[in-house]
Amino acid sequence: MQLTDYVNTLGADLKERYGEKVHKLTLHGDFNCPNRDGTLGRGGCTFCNVAAFADESQAQQSISTQLLLRAQEVSHKAKKYLAYFQAYTSTYAEINQLARLYEQATENNNIVGICVGTRPDCVSDEVLNLLSSYLFRGFEVWLELGLQSGNDKTLKRINRGHGFADYHSVCVKARARGIKVCTHLILGLPNETQADYQQTLDQVINSGVDGLKLHPLHVVRGATMEKSWQAGRLSTLSLEQYSQAAVSLIRATPKEIVFHRISATAKIDELLAPLWCEKRWPVQNRMGKLMQEFGGQGTAL
Repeated sequence: MQLTDYVNTLGADLKERYGEKVHKLTLHGDFNCPNRDGTLGRGGCTFCNVAAFADESQAQQSISTQLLLRAQEVSHKAKKYLAYFQAYTSTYAEINQLARLYEQATENNNIVGICVGTRPDCVSDEVLNLLSSYLFRGFEVWLELGLQSGNDKTLKRINRGHGFADYHSVCVKARARGIKVCTHLILGLPNETQADYQQTLDQVINSGVDGLKLHPLHVVRGATMEKSWQAGRLSTLSLEQYSQAAVSLIRATPKEIVFHRISATAKIDELLAPLWCEKRWPVQNRMGKLMQEFGGQGTAL
């Protein structure tokens, strides 16, 4: 049983289009976040601690050095790469600085595209024009927007600092320029149910989207949510609960949308709950079995 039998994955999509495996190389551009530096707020989103998934020491290295090191780590798997600016808000800087960093990421001949992770309220027309310029040079461009939920009450509760309207606006503008949009969604946010997850998915699809990333809520050390979890006021999804919820969304997703991720992990020294998020294979195997039984992507439309 292969995941690609049931889900339109980014890996399979890239291999079909490029004729070989293409691997994402994660980069740290030493960006900040307006929800941390006081522009919008301090402390960040209540679930966030970047150290739980990113290597902060990377920020001390140049983009060229990071690419070289990451490529060496996966050279046995792939020879072509997407440069992925992952940590913090990777459009949150002066446009000249962004251009310099993105240019460094595309200098290597083995780089076929760039992926830029950011917030919906930090993508100006100037940034979109810069990103679209790489399309004209033959690069693949993905704008990865952290939405998490389409419910404005939830977004306020988790201190996102923006609403769904911000997401919808930038999504429409990006896709009008030919930039592909990948949207990040979290399952298990406080007070949300399967109906909320489905509503968010419907809103995202109606806005127009090319890719999705699903992941369970993690409680990690240093995040604001840690206190609520320690006090017993916050629960997380079990592996089975998440598997069923995520599979339901996958089955309700049109087949042309590409899944960049169907779950996620966190570093074990940072992770508090749920502990099954330490490893990706148990949940992926369970999700695969559920799709084998009930159907894969697009079968519930």
